[in-house]
Amino acid sequence: MKVLISGGGPAGATAAYWLASHGMDVTVLEKSAYPREKVCGDGLTPRAVQQLRLMGVPHGEAEGYRRNRGLRLVASGRTVEFPWPELTDFPSYGLVRTRAGFDEDLVRHARAAGANVVERRSVKDVLRDGTGRVVGVRAAVLDPETGRRTAETEEHRADLVLAADGNSTRTAVAAGLHRRTDRPMGVAVRTYYRSPRSELDWMEGWLELEDGTRTERALLPGYGWIFGVGDGTANVGLGILDTSPAFGSLDYRAVLRSWTASMPAEWTFDPEHQVGTVGSAALPMAGNRTPHYVPGLMLLGDAAGLVSPFNGEGISNAMESALFAAQCIADAAAANGPQQRENALARYPQLVRAEWGAHFTQGRALAELIGHPAVLSAAVRAGMSVPALMRFAVQVMTELSDRPARTVTDRAIAVLDALTPAA
Repeated sequence: MKVLISGGGPAGATAAYWLASHGMDVTVLEKSAYPREKVCGDGLTPRAVQQLRLMGVPHGEAEGYRRNRGLRLVASGRTVEFPWPELTDFPSYGLVRTRAGFDEDLVRHARAAGANVVERRSVKDVLRDGTGRVVGVRAAVLDPETGRRTAETEEHRADLVLAADGNSTRTAVAAGLHRRTDRPMGVAVRTYYRSPRSELDWMEGWLELEDGTRTERALLPGYGWIFGVGDGTANVGLGILDTSPAFGSLDYRAVLRSWTASMPAEWTFDPEHQVGTVGSAALPMAGNRTPHYVPGLMLLGDAAGLVSPFNGEGISNAMESALFAAQCIADAAAANGPQQRENALARYPQLVRAEWGAHFTQGRALAELIGHPAVLSAAVRAGMSVPALMRFAVQVMTELSDRPARTVTDRAIAVLDALTPAA
């Protein structure tokens, strides 16, 4: 099969690697040129690390990856550390790597496997055959100097198109697949500082972000993070859910400035030590663009809205969705006849639903609850005062448990998932 992928981020590059490894003709169209920045916390949970291990991507210190031990949560005057659990299915460490470096690593790995990656191509529209099936895309060629579209366009045709072009996903929108408003959205804002916190061994989450526009203390549904990059800088940012009453009018950069200004001076989270600008990005959550497959087109990663509403983590889900897609495509390529091939491709949304349906339902419920400041404040106090409860919550939120279940915690998470309707 000939496969065309729109977008060369974690989802697109991972899919390209697996498909090329299966010997398929795969082309990636990426609107930027590598290396390029993406607004992200740069943190890789053990689920994402497992994908790197499966792909054989080197991810040691020599390659620019900073290993960490787990999560350190700060709230209610307490600091509690939660090491990554010892599991069979996932490693017991996380990583931090700038997206500029991480995405380029994945693309380089895909190219080495045989994928063709074409940079500075921006998808404008999808191509369809007489039955309405998606059979390719029309892309604009971008000027290498300005990054803007030129008058030159190209048509790329394939047996299957994968939309892996992020939240804005021009590919999916052109195919008539629009965002669902009954799913939560988030906003991430981040920057870098030259700081001694670059050498953190933990991924820090600060659970008490305040809305400074109100006279009374009002917590925001989200958290601030400090992730040590290991290169002399720290990635410092915050993520906020749209379930906050202040979401539409909130100045996220002002919240970030206020929060970092409250930090100890020796951490150097100040304008003098800031590296680059403050960037922001939308976080499409809980499967907010469906269906995930229509004839000739699959949606992967952020294009499918696969960011977790629990913690805003999307890299591992993007990479796993790419693996699911590649498995379905490999089955389709080996199928006897067009109907069997289509049946194999149509399994993809079933795999997505089975993996994340219950998790997304739970996350949506939590997002609605913590949109109420009083509920959020009570939940934070309760969680920080009972570390065992918070440890269980962390494993649920990060989707870290073994299947089949080996421990009491694994079994409790399995029961919770079984009792939760899939989104």
